[in-house]
Amino acid sequence: MKRSLLATLFVFYTASNLYAQTIKPFKAGDRVVFTGNSITDGGHYHAYIWLYYLTHFPNRRMQFFNAGIGGDVARQMYERLDGDVFAKKPTVVTLTFGMNDTGYQNLKSPNADSVYAAKVAESLKSFALISSKLAQYPGVRKVMIGSSPYDETSKIKATPLLKKNTAMRAIAAKQQAEAIKQNWDYVDFGAPMTSINQRGQLTDSTFTLEGSDRIHPTNDGQMVMAYVFLKAQGLAGGEVASVAINAPNKKIVLAKNCLITRPAINSKDLQFTYLANSLPYPMDTIPSGFGRPDKAQSEALKVIPFTEEFNREILQVSGLQAKTYHLSIDGKTIGTYSGAEFAQGINLALIKSTPQYQQALAVMHINEERWAIERRLREYYWIHYSILKPKGLLFNDSEATVDSLKQYAKKDFFVAITLPSYQKARFKAVRDAWQKEMDLLTNEMYTVNKPLPHRFRITLVN
Repeated sequence: MKRSLLATLFVFYTASNLYAQTIKPFKAGDRVVFTGNSITDGGHYHAYIWLYYLTHFPNRRMQFFNAGIGGDVARQMYERLDGDVFAKKPTVVTLTFGMNDTGYQNLKSPNADSVYAAKVAESLKSFALISSKLAQYPGVRKVMIGSSPYDETSKIKATPLLKKNTAMRAIAAKQQAEAIKQNWDYVDFGAPMTSINQRGQLTDSTFTLEGSDRIHPTNDGQMVMAYVFLKAQGLAGGEVASVAINAPNKKIVLAKNCLITRPAINSKDLQFTYLANSLPYPMDTIPSGFGRPDKAQSEALKVIPFTEEFNREILQVSGLQAKTYHLSIDGKTIGTYSGAEFAQGINLALIKSTPQYQQALAVMHINEERWAIERRLREYYWIHYSILKPKGLLFNDSEATVDSLKQYAKKDFFVAITLPSYQKARFKAVRDAWQKEMDLLTNEMYTVNKPLPHRFRITLVN
């Protein structure tokens, strides 16, 4: 996507109220449970948000939980709030619904209006029950999330369900009104993602953040959701670190969110030890969940100014000669840059070979491994809440249940692909082992994510 389009999007977002701070930032000790449907269940936005906290606030330990169940409507979420959400002892609960509540019927006007109105009304009845249940937990902070959109306008193969997104927006409006009434936090994914879709479609009619089914955001869309959430928390502008050096005066003139020690500066050779308080945010997440190789997380950078607002690690040196300089960190070559480039400032967060980026990459991979294990557990709970609960078999993991599921899998594709995980997870010992592994990985994330000191050297190339 052209830089001019990104600039247009940036101006649009800045001029609008879509990104006003509406969510309090998470604090140390928070246990955040993300409640939703398949977009949460199989999605990455919560993992991407946690990765930002892991890298930018490495000493602010917290715990995130996925409480998504594919296919859920508001009523189903209400019925599992106690057992699946509040059982995790959260300090913060996020909640999003609306995609499944509005159904998947392909209707034409005027029938569409009446059918959608009835579905919205039914959803809002369940929402009233949810609101009453949430009131029973006054010590838990609530964050209502307006659903990511259904993309009706992309010219992809899937036939669009007209007016579905309009019905979803009606639910989101009620969610926002209730959040204001109850003093909950609120953020909307639908409006900004729809705006990005529509602008992208001006130059590419098949552009979408929602994937081939118009429903499930792929990794780039999930990253947009994470960006919108972090922006709503007022975290934009928090640099990884910034260092500014005046070479002729041999002075460190700026050291923001970092500590500079042992400087040795002249116009031909500059050395110093750098200890940042944060790590850069890695954009190399392996495609998984709803991601595809051609829709990586980093694709989101074409439509959101995440780098400019959240991922700046700037090294700036003024007064160097109009020549080429060699940058090394801990004796490892990072690159060669002109004096003009150093004067403008180099964003180290975009250079994957730096030791601090490599460290952040390790944190990301551990977080991905934790995410993958949690997904297996969510598949187990999906079988129970979506398939077994309606049959009166909630948490009945007997051999007879397994036999019934094997028969059911012959006519239900989703049960068929989930059954292998269920057959392992039905044993409590297996679930406990997976939980211990996730706990170990979380501990490791908060060990590996601590920034380390690095020796920088900038030398004139002869």
